[in-house]
Amino acid sequence: MTFFIALFILLMQFLWLYVDDLVGKGLEWDVLLKLLFFASSTFVPMALPLAILLSSLMTFGNLGEHYELVALKASGISLKRIMLPLIILSLVISSFAFLFSNYVLPVANLKFRSLLYDVQQKRLAFKVKEGIFNKDLGEYTLRIGGRADDGETIYDVMIYDHSNRNGNTKVSVAKSGHMKQTSTGDAIEFTLYDGYNYEEMTDQKNHRKTRPFKTTKFKEEKVRFSIDNGLSRTDENLFKHSYHMMDLKQLTHSKDSLNKLLNQRNSDWSKSLFRKYKNYNKLDSAKFVKQLQSDSIPSSDFTSILFGIDVLKRSQVIDEALIKGRNIGESVGNMGQEVLNRENTIRKHDIAFHKKFTLSIACLILFFVGAPLGAIIRKGGLGLPVVMSTLFFIAYHILTMTGERAVKAGSMNLWLGVWMASAIFLPIGIFLTYKATSDAPLFDAETYKRLFSQLNVFKKKSNILKEV
Repeated sequence: MTFFIALFILLMQFLWLYVDDLVGKGLEWDVLLKLLFFASSTFVPMALPLAILLSSLMTFGNLGEHYELVALKASGISLKRIMLPLIILSLVISSFAFLFSNYVLPVANLKFRSLLYDVQQKRLAFKVKEGIFNKDLGEYTLRIGGRADDGETIYDVMIYDHSNRNGNTKVSVAKSGHMKQTSTGDAIEFTLYDGYNYEEMTDQKNHRKTRPFKTTKFKEEKVRFSIDNGLSRTDENLFKHSYHMMDLKQLTHSKDSLNKLLNQRNSDWSKSLFRKYKNYNKLDSAKFVKQLQSDSIPSSDFTSILFGIDVLKRSQVIDEALIKGRNIGESVGNMGQEVLNRENTIRKHDIAFHKKFTLSIACLILFFVGAPLGAIIRKGGLGLPVVMSTLFFIAYHILTMTGERAVKAGSMNLWLGVWMASAIFLPIGIFLTYKATSDAPLFDAETYKRLFSQLNVFKKKSNILKEV
């Protein structure tokens, strides 16, 4: 139940984020259902750990609130023995999470991202608004001045024909008309009344000077426009090269290929830069100055080689040197940026590889956080357990995202960044499990009151001893 609740919340967040891309495009129900199904599949890595944390906390909270844990412990059953079946269940769920992350999630990401891209690229459904030029008819632009209450009768119609790509050379105007969509929904038919067709004869010679013009009057004219209400799908193979759509084997192969390509590019750049700029090492400045040196200035009267060059040629020499220096700097800068981009892509592959395992480990660790925490606080239902599990999960998610972003930026070690959240929550789970098995009053207010009272007594005694 908690898993589907978490999945539903994440799905509502997705709809809120992409509502502008979905509304007003005339999408079929099967397309929307497919999109929501694939989107919900991609949210499993976030919903499953939260569900395990919340459900384990609620379960042991209910057992503690109704004194069932007390009865079990009084009968000689320890908390470890009570948790053992759920530990086995958590191991099974963790194994399922790994299989899902490695085999199902790449396919779900591929289907979801390709379908979302096609939906985002789809144009809005054809709607005619009064006084606005509508360009949803492809090579034709439509404008109406008014519309009757029946929604089909239109007035003051103007249609520009851009099919010849010669600009606004063909236009039709009519006082009124009738608009309806065909039964198949793939075309719109206009019946125009009392109008004119204006066309500039651009196919004649010297039409720019003579400006030949043709006018046709009509009582009734029918115009039919094809519209595309369907969703054109992009080939999914174009999206397969992203690290989101790969399993462990594919990630390993892709990373090896990227490393080989990076090493090859580094080698090629080194050779290219050496070949391109090695002639600078062979330049003889003294010989160059001697060729450009002004005869009016003795060579012993200047301290810089620029002083030996004629004033008119001096700026030319400086400009050429600056241009060559900038070219070298741009080449090295472009090379460094490409190397950085390739290294970032390799790091993203490493993160995706490790995330196949962090999902299953997170499910197991968060169980050892939620189960003993529920046994300690002894509160069930959707009140305090929801608050506690939300706080713990937000902390875990923030640590995970912070570590991944630091690894992508290259400012943190891969293992430290990816496994930081698990490394921090593992001691917390061990500590809570130890406190729960030893019946430590971790969240008992009376215990902390007694502790503070003892500290106050100790302070008073120490103050008396100081006065004495």
